[in-house]
Amino acid sequence: MIINPEEVPSEIRTNYPDEFKPMVAGRIRQRLGNFALLQNFGVNRVKLEPGSYSSLRHWHSHQDEFIYVLEGELTLVTDRGTEILTPGMAAGFAAGEANGHHLVNRSSVVAIYLEVGDRTPNDKVTYPDENLMTTPSPDGKSRKLIRNDGTPRAISF
Repeated sequence: MIINPEEVPSEIRTNYPDEFKPMVAGRIRQRLGNFALLQNFGVNRVKLEPGSYSSLRHWHSHQDEFIYVLEGELTLVTDRGTEILTPGMAAGFAAGEANGHHLVNRSSVVAIYLEVGDRTPNDKVTYPDENLMTTPSPDGKSRKLIRNDGTPRAISF
């Protein structure tokens, strides 16, 4: 299937609790993989406005992630520190590696990148800076946000 990005809807929504929404308010995603009806992995084209984060810093228990920078400059923040990524650079994050990561646009222009992730079931996502993690629901169709010690947090998504 040929995909013209101009035909793919853009979305700015997030499932994060209200207190974290301002961090990702300038993230605009186009879900290319969903548009192509892909089942095993997702591909998103993401525009990140200056000052915005790609996500809260996180890592996945079961899912691999990969990003590829198309335009602009992004700062990759991991447990190891920060690195600048420019067009043509990429980064990968193996499932189960407890290395929290996210991208921050610290420049003055919009950056665009591709993010690719698999859709392995039963994935847990840990947000080390926020004392949060997600766990899958028994039916696998939603995720529950809890604290890292397992105590509940009043939100599911």
